[in-house]
Amino acid sequence: MILWDACRLCVITDHEPRPGRSHLDIATQAVRGGATMIQLRDKVSGLRQLLPQARQISELCRAHGVCFMINDRLDLAFAADADGVHLGQYDLPPRAARALLGTEKILGVSTHSIEQALSAVEQGADYLGIGPIFATATKATGYEPVGCDMIRQLRIRVNLPIVAIGGIRLSNVGEIVRSGASGVAVISAIVGAEDMTATTRSFIAAIQQV
Repeated sequence: MILWDACRLCVITDHEPRPGRSHLDIATQAVRGGATMIQLRDKVSGLRQLLPQARQISELCRAHGVCFMINDRLDLAFAADADGVHLGQYDLPPRAARALLGTEKILGVSTHSIEQALSAVEQGADYLGIGPIFATATKATGYEPVGCDMIRQLRIRVNLPIVAIGGIRLSNVGEIVRSGASGVAVISAIVGAEDMTATTRSFIAAIQQV
């Protein structure tokens, strides 16, 4: 698995945009549509509740050559044999996570400023999440939208995959990738769609056209 390719389209399995859809349902349809990364994110459910689905998603992704990341939970990432963990600014510091993960697992870090991004690189991140790029109602980050200009600034300074998140739509994905992002992370535009598989395919097509 080449990480730069894996970062092209990350679908996050937050079911808030479409209650009733399980993490496995979302992952299955996104993988069918060509998603290159699945990130399981659940701030409410307990480890025992999440583990069966996480293990099924791990098997699904491995069978299709798709990268599988767990949001926040190193314990769940290890228990489900995920490819790695994605951390936010209020989670375990990247350096501490890297010490636990070793070199075999992938470490992604959400950042909201140039300073945070450079710190994450220095602490061992394999790829950077950056955002919110545009305003979003899916996830309250407490940060103002940074726009595509921050992607341009960051691309000049780092040579890691940059995954843009926040307000990602088919109408703006081309602009984001042209700004220097390696790919995008999408929640509501795909999870909230009537046909997640078809919508995922549309995102992949839009990214490939850039």
